[in-house]
Amino acid sequence: MTTFLDRPSGGTLVDQFELGLDAPICLTWELTYACNLACVHCLSSSGRRDPRELSTEQCKAVIDELERMQVFYVNIGGGEPTVRSDFWELVDYATAHHVGVKFSTNGVRITPAVARKLAASDYVDVQISLDGATAEVNDAVRGAGSYDMAVRALENLRAAGFSDAKISVVVTRHNVGQLDEFKALADRFGATLRITRLRPSGRGADVWDELHPIATQQRALYDWLVAHGDGVLTGDSFFHLSAYGQSLPGLNLCGAGRVVCLIDPVGDVYACPFAIHDEFLAGNVTADGGFTEVWRGSELFTELRTPTTGGACASCAHFDACRGGCMAAKFFTGLPLDGPDPECVQGYGESALAGDRQVPKPAVDHSRSLPLRVVNRPRRACDENPLAGLQ
Repeated sequence: MTTFLDRPSGGTLVDQFELGLDAPICLTWELTYACNLACVHCLSSSGRRDPRELSTEQCKAVIDELERMQVFYVNIGGGEPTVRSDFWELVDYATAHHVGVKFSTNGVRITPAVARKLAASDYVDVQISLDGATAEVNDAVRGAGSYDMAVRALENLRAAGFSDAKISVVVTRHNVGQLDEFKALADRFGATLRITRLRPSGRGADVWDELHPIATQQRALYDWLVAHGDGVLTGDSFFHLSAYGQSLPGLNLCGAGRVVCLIDPVGDVYACPFAIHDEFLAGNVTADGGFTEVWRGSELFTELRTPTTGGACASCAHFDACRGGCMAAKFFTGLPLDGPDPECVQGYGESALAGDRQVPKPAVDHSRSLPLRVVNRPRRACDENPLAGLQ
């Protein structure tokens, strides 16, 4: 594989990144599929623990590799990662080995004592998931009581002196009008707002048609990001909106297998956190020589790092801005990977969705039970108390 140091110095940063790096900039690691919630849009269909998940020692071996690769930090998620009995041991091991940790949680175990522990660390960042600026909107997607649970975690972090927590929001048609309220909530807790795009992955495939923002909301979202983007994190989720005109802050490209990837609880490595499917499986950290070997030598990643012509989108005047959109969004709506994004702001996605297409089934499903289907704004999205089994 061509390495970062081997490349010519010319071209934009995006041009350089499209060819892939020797180590990922953003590595997402789902430690477990176990979760106390049953969010209707969960991209990994989490709920039940997979008995094959990596052991403590196997996880530490992965961390050792990340240190050797000089990976600066890792995004840890799930499921709900804090329900693993060795979670804090792994966090401490990573930070002791110069790998910073950013972990996503619904807040279930962010007690005052845990908040004080986190406030004492310089290498751990916390991201609290919240999908409504009010309990009504949030709990319809994440489950009854989940809003209060998240806010309580934020209150504990603020009281402990933890600086700059993140509030992570998946944008839906029911909360896109609450962006100002989300920002005010973040300011209230001394936190930073992070918004990401709803993808039709995992259980999200079942509710995408009902939950993804409609065209007028996409435009309002774009205008809001242009006005407030410098103070809001997006994880490069919305680069497809750049086709409206002005590019949004960030790389504005699909980094799958180039600068990002996912390690799942059993050690499988996928090109993208939003593309958990055999089509995007690059290898396994225990069966294929370790993470370094998979990242640098897998056939899939080599293919993704090969320059492309842009396919059907290449002739569009906006291709340089949106780069054809999100690979996962296209795949899980049954659209060709070299075609338009299903939410293409120029309308090409809408016509593509109207054609013949075969929507792939999710590769894995760890749901405890089938979530309720979202129709308009639901009153209830999960049959279990979000604290079930953890009280």
